[in-house]
Amino acid sequence: MQWTLVIPLKPLALAKSRLADTAADGLRPGLALAFAEDTVAAALASPAVRDVAVVTDDALAGRVLAALGARIVPDEPRGGLNAALAHGAAAVRASRPDAPLAALNADLPALRPQELARVLDAAGEFPRSFLPDAAAVGTTLLAVAAGSELLPAFGTDSRARHRASGAVELRVETVDSVRQDVDTGEDLRAALSLGVGPRTAAAAARLLIPGQ
Repeated sequence: MQWTLVIPLKPLALAKSRLADTAADGLRPGLALAFAEDTVAAALASPAVRDVAVVTDDALAGRVLAALGARIVPDEPRGGLNAALAHGAAAVRASRPDAPLAALNADLPALRPQELARVLDAAGEFPRSFLPDAAAVGTTLLAVAAGSELLPAFGTDSRARHRASGAVELRVETVDSVRQDVDTGEDLRAALSLGVGPRTAAAAARLLIPGQ
């Protein structure tokens, strides 16, 4: 089974505000783009992934991620994360109605292709399932089989909301790279300890991060 991934990305100028204590205003857009580049590159390298659709209105991000091989879907709803994901899923299903698809965060700079494949293989056993983030509060991946609706509920306490909506919580061991999203400086240090992709490594090298 090969999956289509839908990855939402807000305008870079608005991204990663919670990293303000770690990265200055002028550095955060580049850091957010580096996260997305490494996420998309790793996703496309996974044997379980057929293609990737990125939902974004950011012109620079669109050009850069398209060059990596992603399909760019304009964020026409402009109604936030869940609206963008629902729109991206509809765009994918319009051309591939039988595709299993998964929503994936754009801020997984340590993502490893084989770990992602293990998560998606596990997701293939259920109509709708999700993977909690490293903090066990949020969600980094929400997957649905062909014929099932995505029904994204990302945001605050999304782990509890996805579980309450009937999605199965995936319990896959040793897939830390798929769970480690980056919202804070502490998250970034955790991702760096796992080993990030080359673009994030280069961007992070410009930051003063203790222990890096």
